[in-house]
Amino acid sequence: MKYLVMVQGSQADYEAMKGNASAHSPAWTEKDIQAMYAFMNALNDDLAETGEMVDGQGLAEPAKTRHVSLDADGKPVITDGPYGETKELLAGYWVLDCASLERVTEIAARIQRCPQPAGAPQYPVVIRPIQDGSGDI
Repeated sequence: MKYLVMVQGSQADYEAMKGNASAHSPAWTEKDIQAMYAFMNALNDDLAETGEMVDGQGLAEPAKTRHVSLDADGKPVITDGPYGETKELLAGYWVLDCASLERVTEIAARIQRCPQPAGAPQYPVVIRPIQDGSGDI
């Protein structure tokens, strides 16, 4: 079964990773960033080796987001991010092909152990099964 495994973040988190502390998150050091990347690279290598990795990507900061909706006349309305009304957004994801929900849950628990500076916000890792096209919802 395929699963979408998602991690969340906010614009403040991305700013903290650039070294700009806020009330939301402490500033990350270069050592903190390198520890995170080393952890994620090892995780991705392990998932590729087991054959469970289908895809995985980190996403650009919310400030580089574009929101497209339609106005009353059906014309596109384009707004650039970030959005004050949204606290957390998708920061990265993996598409994994795992034998069971228990296995993908083990992987999500490992993701939770990604190193970060003390006081940085901790978000849940979200797991969503990917529909197989059979029509079951």
